[in-house]
Order: sequence, then C-alpha cells, then structure tokens
Amino acid sequence: MTKHLMMGAAFSLLAAPVLAQETTVIGVSIPAATHGWAGGMNFHAQEAIDRLEEVYPELDFVLATASDPAKQVSDIEDMVAARGISALVVLPFESEPLTGPVKAIADQGVWVTVVDRGLSEPNIQDLYVAGDNPGFGRVSGEYMVSAMPDGGDIVVLRGIPTTIDNERVEGFQAAIEGSGINILGMEHGNWNRDDSFTVMQDFLSRYPEIDAVWASDDDMAVGVLAAIEAAGRDDIQFVLGGAGMKEMIQRVMDGDTMIPADVTYPPSMIATAIELTAVGVTSSAPVSGTFTIGSVLVTPENAENYYFPDSPF
Repeated sequence: MTKHLMMGAAFSLLAAPVLAQETTVIGVSIPAATHGWAGGMNFHAQEAIDRLEEVYPELDFVLATASDPAKQVSDIEDMVAARGISALVVLPFESEPLTGPVKAIADQGVWVTVVDRGLSEPNIQDLYVAGDNPGFGRVSGEYMVSAMPDGGDIVVLRGIPTTIDNERVEGFQAAIEGSGINILGMEHGNWNRDDSFTVMQDFLSRYPEIDAVWASDDDMAVGVLAAIEAAGRDDIQFVLGGAGMKEMIQRVMDGDTMIPADVTYPPSMIATAIELTAVGVTSSAPVSGTFTIGSVLVTPENAENYYFPDSPF
C-alpha cells in the first residue's frame, strides 16, 4: 500500500465511520537472543511493538526471531506469503545470505528497513538504522592508543561476518595505525561468549606475551576474561569490549583495571527502527535514508550515565 492510498483510507474513515479501517502489516525479523546484546534487542523490539500497536490501531506487527540465516529467510518468506506485509524491519543474522531474499521482497514493493548488520547491497533498503560502526571501531582504537602510549602486542576478536564487523575492524585498524600497537592475531568470536572463550584459549596457547585484547563486544569480553582466568595468565593488562552491557559498565564504574573502559552500541536501536518504519507507512513524513546512532567512550568519569541496572543487557 502506498502512503497516498493509506491517507485516502484514513479520510474515508472520517467521512464514513461505518467502514472498517484497513490494517497494514509490518514484519519484524531479528536474530534470536543468542547473546546478551541480542537479548536486549529482543526485549526492546517487543516493547516497541506493544507500544506502537496502541498508538497505531491501523497497524499490525508480526515478530519472528531466528537462530540462523536459513530460518530468518524462511520467516521473511512466510511473512510475505501468509501475512502480506507492507513493510519489513530486518536485522540480518548475516549479511550475505539475507541480501538476495530481502531484495526479492523489496522488488515486490515492500518497504524495507535494515537495522545494524547491513546487507551486502546497500541500495536495497528504504531506511538503514544502525550504530556508528566505523566510529565504534575508531573510538575503540583511539582508546587503545591512549592506554598503550608505548605500543604493544594485542589480539583482536571479531564478531559475526557482516558488513558492520568489517566497518568496525577497518575503523579500529585506521585508529591504531602508526601507534606501535601490533595485532598478533585476529579471529571471529561471533559475538558469543563460548566461541570467544575458545578463540582466546587458542590465542593464549599461541602467544606467550599479550599486552591487551580488543574483544570489540562485551559478550566476547566475558569469554575472553574467563579464558584468561582459566589459564592463569597475568601478562594481559586490560580487555576492551563494547556495547554497554550493564555488568561491564559496573566494572568500569568500580575502577576494575581489567575493564577500564567500554564503548556504547545500544540494542534499543531496534525500537528506533520499528518506530521510524511505523511513521513511514502511516504518514508522508520523510523517513527514508540513514539514521546513525553515535558511539561514546565510557570511562569511570561518565560510566554512571550509561548504567541501567533494570535493563536486560
């Protein structure tokens, strides 16, 4: 349904209240809560849907969570076939496997909002909502440089293979260039505690001296810290994660030397994406384009501003 048709339907309701209001269906497809950030994202998605269904009685939402890319593709195809969605809000499990299927429904005229993990072809979506991933990497790298003025040897854990992971790593590498910081190894921890524990165990067995770790995510930092403790290593000065997990923010607040800082990347961005999509399909407001949420360095001086004890993440 086009915006003009929707506006016409609303006008008809005013002129003849006996007519039933047509319902527009918005599909929301996101990864399952396989780690803390995703758990927070699931929480904020459901909260936004519950709130928006009250605000927009003409909208109906269908939410599906997927534990792998194939399930997510199937969920989206079902939304089109069974529910006839007019718009899709999708946070891809992985970029490449979702690009073709999402492009196919966009070609059918479905409004597409992509969140966080971009598609391999960025011109498919009508709206892109994400954190500042190059900035996330840059802020992380700048902190590492400031914390290691004499340089040193580090290891890096990457997330799931996605466009945003590439952007973060590129931003980080650019920030540390020429600083004397040397990356000994870089592997995918998939934003997962258990995977990151295994990756860090491998790093620890390969490298007898590691000065610091860029875990690039708080869930991965939890796995890294567990591996360091299990190995009894005391050479690692600190671990830098990211995303603002409340347990990590608490450690920053407490002056924990192993977690001296954090970098924000709020899971509530999914709620922003759903709300902007609702505005886009119910009005003529110009909401297409890119909506970027900046990343902030969290230190003991400002950590209290980013500590939300009641948050699921």
